[in-house]
Amino acid sequence: MTERDPYEVLGVSRDASSDDIKKAYRRLAREHHPDANHGREATTAEAEFKAVAAAYEVLSDPERRSRFDRFGHTGSAGPGDPFAGFGDIF
Repeated sequence: MTERDPYEVLGVSRDASSDDIKKAYRRLAREHHPDANHGREATTAEAEFKAVAAAYEVLSDPERRSRFDRFGHTGSAGPGDPFAGFGDIF
């Protein structure tokens, strides 16, 4: 499964303010929350809710957002980075 662009998931531009990101997250989280969707739609809503939460996790933290803006999903400094793919473990 390919990772989605967090800006695209939240529907905000790359120069969006932290308030705009928070507003988009809250609106989408309320819309896709599994408790608000029943039946067959619940599975789809749950997957989308998780994607929205993951996108907000990246964009709400200024350091993680900056790293994503510079390096994309890998968050590494380049192909020679021995810690690429380990996220915030180190």
